[in-house]
Amino acid sequence: MSYTVGSLFAGIGGICLGFKQAGCDVTWANEIDKKACETYALNFPKHSLYCEDINNISDPSKLGKVDIIPSGFPCQAFSVAGYRKGFDDPRGNLFFETARFIKNVQPKAFLLENVKNLKGHDKGNTFKVIEEVITQDLGYSFIYFVLNSKDYGNTPQTRERIYMVGFKGESGNDKKCTSNFEIPKKIQLEKSIKDILDSAKQDEKYYYKAEHQYYPELVKEMKSKDTVYQWRRVYVRENKSNLCPTLTANMGTGGHNVPLIKDEYGIRKLTPIECIKFQGFPESFSFSKNMANSHLYKQAGNSVVVPVIKRIADEMVRVLNLKYANK
Repeated sequence: MSYTVGSLFAGIGGICLGFKQAGCDVTWANEIDKKACETYALNFPKHSLYCEDINNISDPSKLGKVDIIPSGFPCQAFSVAGYRKGFDDPRGNLFFETARFIKNVQPKAFLLENVKNLKGHDKGNTFKVIEEVITQDLGYSFIYFVLNSKDYGNTPQTRERIYMVGFKGESGNDKKCTSNFEIPKKIQLEKSIKDILDSAKQDEKYYYKAEHQYYPELVKEMKSKDTVYQWRRVYVRENKSNLCPTLTANMGTGGHNVPLIKDEYGIRKLTPIECIKFQGFPESFSFSKNMANSHLYKQAGNSVVVPVIKRIADEMVRVLNLKYANK
């Protein structure tokens, strides 16, 4: 049985792609960032994309009824990098817009994705509010778990995220989907960073020149060609686990969380294409050739690890079939 999907805070379509790979039909998606919308539309031209502020969509049902609503509501308000402002940050309150859509559209299930620090934000009070809204106000069940892409997505990037899944009408005794839902199990990491990195010489704009203020420090610290380093404002951090460090939205701004490698031609940044591959996107995924790199890095850093989403989507589809396939 095929299920329809309406995606909130869709970004460049990582969550949509995961559900599509799981056999679902993405009916519509919403995203406010115009540059992200441009990338989304380039790769998913048949999807109905609403590129606007979610707060301005007064009647969510007009977008169309769907079976599943995934939402990657902004994580900056809850992340360490975002200083954990939570609901005091307008981006944190966008969870309630997700809740509004769920209440209005009444999907059979939902998936929420955020940084793992959401669980402990404000001594757990933020997460408690989210769970109470989902179960008491909306009447959905609430399952949550933290997955690292290196352990659950066969993707050589360290990226821990919390995922929340719920099913309609299962906050009480009827828990057919909820009780049968199985959190994905760990799988063997078979890919390495060498499977992602392009060994060819890249455009000169990605390489650090001798006159760069950080160049002496980079040369001093970056000795290996078999690891991804990370520039952390004032020092270089080596990732000795042969994994890419967590990609972030601000990695393209130049001064923080910049992923670096040493190749045969010098010291360089990861390219946006390499970054998106570390998020598990396929070779066929593309960016606009005219878009500034700062936007591309932001889009890659804000995205999800597609193979992890697919595994969760596969399981959601499996348990939904137990309840709805014969109806």
